[in-house]
Amino acid sequence: MPNIKIFSGSSHPDLSQKIADRLGLELGKVVTKKFSNQETCVEIGESVRGEDVYIVQSGCGEINDNLMELLIMINACKIASASRVTAVIPCFPYARQDKKDKVGSRAPISAKLVANMLSVSGADHIMTMDLHASQIQGFFDIPVDNLYAEPAVLKWIKENINEWKDCTIVSPDAGGAKRVTSIADRLNVDFALIHKERKKANEVDRMVLVGDVKDRVAILVDDMADTCGTICHAADKLVSAGATKVYAILTHGIFSGPAISRINNASFEAVVVTNTIPQEDKMKQCSKIQVIDISMMLAEAIRRTHNGESVSYLFSHVPL
Repeated sequence: MPNIKIFSGSSHPDLSQKIADRLGLELGKVVTKKFSNQETCVEIGESVRGEDVYIVQSGCGEINDNLMELLIMINACKIASASRVTAVIPCFPYARQDKKDKVGSRAPISAKLVANMLSVSGADHIMTMDLHASQIQGFFDIPVDNLYAEPAVLKWIKENINEWKDCTIVSPDAGGAKRVTSIADRLNVDFALIHKERKKANEVDRMVLVGDVKDRVAILVDDMADTCGTICHAADKLVSAGATKVYAILTHGIFSGPAISRINNASFEAVVVTNTIPQEDKMKQCSKIQVIDISMMLAEAIRRTHNGESVSYLFSHVPL
């Protein structure tokens, strides 16, 4: 493909390499280092004049450093006369801080701040996956392609769960009901949801199951799992409600704090995540974690964007 360059930030080089391989391209030369005072320094090692540039950087690991690195890389390409710069952000940072949660609250809307920072740094286009709240697209005045892991999730369920025709898709909270009903409709199975009451962030107080999972395989679906308190509570609830097996399928497996020990102690057959965030270290600590590769979806979205084609095909298909 002519006039296209793909650069990788330091958050997820493995995913960037897979995307480049899929497109038959070499990753662009870039050197990222830190000065002794911890300032980030980025040097783009090849010409980007007149090129269509894609910078792959996920919101994981050292999130603030990686975000700053992405902003500097975008700006470096922009002022080096790139014709268009697209930020490919598989897991969007600060996506959970998307509204003021209490009346009269002084909480920030950090997702909007990140959107402003990306725009000001010179990004012309954003590509991301399974935003925590799809309204975040409206925080930008530039085009945002929010891709969905759903087609890859459906494919995984059909290939790996023998009893999928008699399963129940479960949302661990009311907010994920739309995502779950969409998957349940596509599989033509029932869905259920768990209503949870939170006293504090990252702490769940009480859970109520709405729907029937007795003598069925239950598949919990959510966009992300961080400390995994919610999904592990939900798994216990489903087992006590008579589910024969419990799977969890999550787009972004953050797995911070006590997450791994909670999963190891919970009654999951498998916890399935995509590789929007690197999972190699986590898989060594927990045999239940399995990974769905979504590099081909991002690669195909990049190819279509570069060629001026629509990406909406990817909302319901996994590229071969």
